[in-house]
Amino acid sequence: MTLTRAHASDQLRDAGLSPRRALGQNFVVDANTVRRIAKLSGVGPGDHVIEIGAGLGSLTLALAETGANIVAIEVDASLVPLLTHNVAAHDNVRVVHADAMNLDWTSLLGDHTNWHLVANLPYNVATPLVADVLDMVPAVRHIFVMVQKEVGDRLVAAADTDAYGALSVKVAFWARGSIAGIVPPTVFLPRPKVDSALVDIVRRDELLDDGVDPATLFALVRQGFAKRRKMLRGALVGTVDAAQFEKAGIAPTARAENLTVHDWITLCKAVHLSGEGR
Repeated sequence: MTLTRAHASDQLRDAGLSPRRALGQNFVVDANTVRRIAKLSGVGPGDHVIEIGAGLGSLTLALAETGANIVAIEVDASLVPLLTHNVAAHDNVRVVHADAMNLDWTSLLGDHTNWHLVANLPYNVATPLVADVLDMVPAVRHIFVMVQKEVGDRLVAAADTDAYGALSVKVAFWARGSIAGIVPPTVFLPRPKVDSALVDIVRRDELLDDGVDPATLFALVRQGFAKRRKMLRGALVGTVDAAQFEKAGIAPTARAENLTVHDWITLCKAVHLSGEGR
């Protein structure tokens, strides 16, 4: 069983609630969509799944049907009783009232080191949450999320494309990402004005290069993209000098969006190994 639009509307009305824009709430109210997400995520019996922004539990119910063990996180205290009621028949679901941006991940995930994050991410936390999980929660090995299409494009963009940015480099460093599908606004309550994307991110088993410090790399990347229309010699002035560009084989006249993740790693190592720009 999943929630229909009418059922979700009735529950919210009876509880005196409405979707909260400040929390980026757009509830999925289409059974085919949530079952599609659950199927494409590939989770099944014995898997451990964390869902962020569970809302009324529409996706939670579809994930529960797979037989996976679900931890459903919801920040809105007013929704937690409805969510708990809707998933009560499933003993493989645990509801947690918490802010996803301030989770105690160690306590939440326990000893399991192979978690899936599957979620219809609230629009206001999608970008920082994915970035933080990649940086700080290695136990989450797989991320399958629905986000605004624009955000999805940024997550998986390649160099020399309009969507490519610092977030794209971060994802490429930690993982392999792809767009698994597009979802129209009609499946949401309320309906957003834009399409959404299903993004599949699988963490790499090994780092692209263990000779570079990720924090140092990402700081350099952020500086480069902060003034993305500038040539790198201007955007990275005071951090990278002409000799370091030459050592890395990177043209100082290039722009941030021209560099692949491998180029950024090479440039970071050239700066770090020369003892400059740290």
